Amino acid sequence: MSVAAYKRIMLKLSGEALMGDDAYGINEEVVSRIVAEIAEVTRLGVQVGVVIGGGNIFRGMKGASSGMDRATADYMGMLATVMNAMALADAFRRAGVEARVQSALRIDQVVEPYIRGRAIRHMEEGRVVIFAAGTGNPFFTTDTAAALRGSEMAAQIVLKATKVDGVYTADPHKDPSAQRYHRISFDEAIGRNLAVMDTTAFALCRDQKLPINVFSIFKPGALKRVVLGEDEGTLVHS
Repeated sequence: MSVAAYKRIMLKLSGEALMGDDAYGINEEVVSRIVAEIAEVTRLGVQVGVVIGGGNIFRGMKGASSGMDRATADYMGMLATVMNAMALADAFRRAGVEARVQSALRIDQVVEPYIRGRAIRHMEEGRVVIFAAGTGNPFFTTDTAAALRGSEMAAQIVLKATKVDGVYTADPHKDPSAQRYHRISFDEAIGRNLAVMDTTAFALCRDQKLPINVFSIFKPGALKRVVLGEDEGTLVHS
């Protein structure tokens, strides 16, 4: 039986990952496949937290760039993450996996409020916890929320699920000679302005000595290989 390298992980999923090839919204087929990959990891005994973005529905930065008040736009983006979290939790239910949504904004009629002790207990009892509404504050991204919740939950690693299979020296879609980093330090990633996660998230993980693995959520079995400690994606470390 395969032995996981980590007991507890924090997975950062972008809202765009839920779109698949659609122009916007939630692609049920893609969500079901992502849920199946996460479910496979839980069967290894790994405790899983998920921080979900909302860019497939509404992106705060885009609203702000069109003249909307930035704080208002960010709060709207947080509400989009709640919708994604509810869709993800329902997909887990259909897959036979227990999941709970906790929101940094209080919407008690539909999801639990974020309570650290309760979230940890859910994870210890084998439930996937989906953290919605980012940090609950405008001007902070869901990347930063993943770093924050990962630190609060005492996760051993943050897994950043993207469309590419790691961190590259350049954009691999534009530069065919771009090389994937197998490992890179936080200081080097920040110094080279490798925009995989925002600088606040990088700095928080660096200060907490919480490593990040950047991998492709669209590569079958990649999540499991990362959790098993195999050479998958790029490890960003202190």
